[in-house]
Amino acid sequence: MAQAFSPHLTIMIQAAQKAARRLLRDFNEVEQLQVSIKGPADFVSQADLRAEAVLHEELGKSRPGYAFLMEESGAHGSENWAWRWVVDPLDGTTNFLHGLPQWAISIALEHRLPDGNSELAAGLVYAPAQNEMFWAEKGGGAFLNDHRLRVSARREFKDAVLATGIPHAGMSPAVRMAFARTLGGLIPEVAGIRRFGSAALDLAWLAAGRFDGFWELGLNPWDVAAGVLLVREAGGFATDAEGGDPRAARQIIAANPALHPLLRARVAEGIAAAARLG
Repeated sequence: MAQAFSPHLTIMIQAAQKAARRLLRDFNEVEQLQVSIKGPADFVSQADLRAEAVLHEELGKSRPGYAFLMEESGAHGSENWAWRWVVDPLDGTTNFLHGLPQWAISIALEHRLPDGNSELAAGLVYAPAQNEMFWAEKGGGAFLNDHRLRVSARREFKDAVLATGIPHAGMSPAVRMAFARTLGGLIPEVAGIRRFGSAALDLAWLAAGRFDGFWELGLNPWDVAAGVLLVREAGGFATDAEGGDPRAARQIIAANPALHPLLRARVAEGIAAAARLG
């Protein structure tokens, strides 16, 4: 990559690359990892924990006053933070543990605004197995390694390939029903639907134009924060079903400008249908 990166992005890239080196070693010796179960179909491995520790150390020593929101260890630092790292050290743990190379490190940087809300200042999704570094800064565009990204230009569902995340056993019946109703409505309308198991990479691939849309229910802020900025800086939209901020809603609908309102309507219909069924 030939770009002259900002100080923040330089810190993020260096931290991700250091964590990735250990993750790749663990991936090649995955059968030796200790694995714990957080809930039904929800795993955490030594690899997750070691990668998070590396990221916390590297980001923390570079910006000691910044807070953290991390998947495994939660929130750290002042509640009145001005800047906060949002980190998923290994998005796609189930893939990782099964030897599937679709997993990534996700790091986002939030900046708190005077009104108390926050904006995404920078985002990075790194897929070490493919050596693909997706990155973006607010107002600066989105990139894959050194190539500028744009969302796809497809305008109709019949031409579109969508990505999604299928609810697992630990999710509520309401979430599973809402997903099923949405999926059932979309299948006859679109060119295809894919499920790869890493929301961070799904969003990065959407920003790269590999997918035309993406939706998932039951997500956390660290799953989507970096990807949301990537999609927006690549010219797409990323919201919840009501058009609000997906970081707080535990749901996301993302797509290019033409398909986003169509996909958001379908997901909202699925959620409403599930609610009517109780």
